[in-house]
Amino acid sequence: MSSMLLLPTLIRQLPASAKIAVLTYDSTTFGDDMLELSDPTERSRVVVGGIEGSKYWHDELKIPAPPTDVAAMEADVGACITGLRAKHPEIAAILFECAGFPVVAPQIRRLTKLPVYDITSLCRMMIAAIT
Repeated sequence: MSSMLLLPTLIRQLPASAKIAVLTYDSTTFGDDMLELSDPTERSRVVVGGIEGSKYWHDELKIPAPPTDVAAMEADVGACITGLRAKHPEIAAILFECAGFPVVAPQIRRLTKLPVYDITSLCRMMIAAIT
């Protein structure tokens, strides 16, 4: 299961002038095929950014990986979304593709004042549908 399953629904919930930021661990390996959007208009409303080269990125490549530095992850993800919003002020929502990012979702919501979705959002929806 991937948080990317939420993208088609989220993009359709936003106003036509709004964009959604997809934040990933490494945007250099993130292809358009992962978006699963066949409509070019919808695709044009998605902005992809990654934290490649950051402290958290480097830490995760170590064997064994050290304990997660949540403060570094928050700084890395925060810097990424701040940069994306400077280039695309029409960003109205954030979708974390990386399953490691939910730990900083509350901090990013406070920083951006935007809704942030991730794999836990999808899991909560699935559980709510059966309970």
